[in-house]
Amino acid sequence: MEAAAPFRHRSFPLSLHAGKGAINELRGEVDRTRAKRAFIVCGKSVATKTDLIAKVQAQLGDKFAGVFDGVETSSPLPSVKAGAAAAREAGADLIIAIGGGSAMVTARAIIILLAEKGDIHDICTQYPPGQPPVSPKLMAPKIPNILVLTTPSTAMTRAGTAVKDVERDHRLELFDPKTRPFAMIWDDDALLTAPVELFMSTSASALSGIMAGVATPRINPLSLSDLLHAMRLSVEALPLLRVEPNNTTARMNLVAASFLSNRALDAMRGRAFGLISSLGHVLDTLYTHISHGDASTLTTSWVMRFNLEQTSSGLARLARELGVANGLPEKEAAARAPDFIDDFYRKLGMPVRLRDANIPLEGIERIADDAMGDFYLHQNARKIKDKSELTDLIKQMW
Repeated sequence: MEAAAPFRHRSFPLSLHAGKGAINELRGEVDRTRAKRAFIVCGKSVATKTDLIAKVQAQLGDKFAGVFDGVETSSPLPSVKAGAAAAREAGADLIIAIGGGSAMVTARAIIILLAEKGDIHDICTQYPPGQPPVSPKLMAPKIPNILVLTTPSTAMTRAGTAVKDVERDHRLELFDPKTRPFAMIWDDDALLTAPVELFMSTSASALSGIMAGVATPRINPLSLSDLLHAMRLSVEALPLLRVEPNNTTARMNLVAASFLSNRALDAMRGRAFGLISSLGHVLDTLYTHISHGDASTLTTSWVMRFNLEQTSSGLARLARELGVANGLPEKEAAARAPDFIDDFYRKLGMPVRLRDANIPLEGIERIADDAMGDFYLHQNARKIKDKSELTDLIKQMW
């Protein structure tokens, strides 16, 4: 049995409604916020290819304040600013995000821009040369938000928000726990509106974080229990969804896995594989054809191998839980985990090498440059001494 280390656990108020007809609980949650002007934030696909806006508007009745349907992948800053302007004009005192991660993140960014003064470049996380990153405290009160999910998302309960500065091709990171959702709706029919490829992509992104969490050497028992169940749900449901795209149980279980992952990672200290996020953020920022799921499948196993010496006990734990340790010594068992991950993603038809995802070899230097300025780089077990280490790793990944 592994020795227990001291840990802390925080939770926050959240109402969650899941299953057939769950969307009918929306009005009650809106009333509990005491909001009078509920404003919808979503993307064009939700607005034009589903009936979700009509359903939500019917629930809101006289509290419906309008719709912004300009959400875009990776939450580019122009879209966020346009959404904030529309919400301000509508007099919004509640945001309802309908969709997946981009809708959730855009909604949170809109809420921040509605409340905070100053340019977003001044209130985002700063990276002083040679020093740890600093996230300014965003103290202004924030209006609440409610999520109506169409896909799983690692963003669903996060306090962090990242938008894309399209002029600099760079992420701007904002941190405010007051932007966590007041309530979430996981409605069966809403979850069926998302294309299966999108659903699998977001689920793969969540699974990457889940497995990295299980492989973290020092982990508290509450987080580990959440992550282990999330991993079991994901490893079973993802292959099933590939052959049964409209399986509502598989879709719901993948959303539940993502939620458990969020809850577990919020309660963890000292994450070991921050480089997965750093490289993934850069890939899906620089290359528009790379989805969040692709960014995860391309990076997870490689970063685990990169960190093997520092995380062998955790990777051996992951290998045991995946059923591939076979009683081997710790380091040999640890090496089996990333091999399993590559094989699992390949069978799902997802890329695990940069060249398979049409990432050009000449882009390696830019990827390394940008990753050196990502927040999560500081949460990696193997400390990055200089850019050349990343360049060598990315060459291996190619």
